[in-house]
Amino acid sequence: MQKILKWLTPLISVGVAIFIIFFLISINSQGKFIETEPLILNSKVVIQKPEKVWLEHFSKSEKFGYSYPVNEVYVKVDLKEKITKTITYKLYAKILDPYQLFCLKEELKNHKLKYHLEKENTNVVLFIYSRDVNKLNKLVKVLKDYKIMAKVMSYKEEY
Repeated sequence: MQKILKWLTPLISVGVAIFIIFFLISINSQGKFIETEPLILNSKVVIQKPEKVWLEHFSKSEKFGYSYPVNEVYVKVDLKEKITKTITYKLYAKILDPYQLFCLKEELKNHKLKYHLEKENTNVVLFIYSRDVNKLNKLVKVLKDYKIMAKVMSYKEEY
């Protein structure tokens, strides 16, 4: 048994080596080498007709004062003017860390309130668009659980 094990390992390695040699020879012998001439560079100039672009129409326009379309839009909203029946309220809150700001935003989502956020250092000013003052007072009570001191007042009170 020991004699068989002694010669089995070298025989297997010699068999694998012979297999690899035959495999490499069979792969390389199938490729035929074809001698080719070097590639010739053709220097023909191809003239293409310019594609029509819709903006070119405006560049040839005789109208003055036309500005090309841009992605920027400026909107000015006058909060003093009563546009709808919704009353604008202002909520002042002193935020100490980013977690409190996150909690404030989540509570506004939970109460389904539309708002505009302005942050200055540790003070956060929210313009809240709502008809229901009771809902806003409930929000202030919930914010006390997060140790956020908030105060709600009508936007018109400042003026």
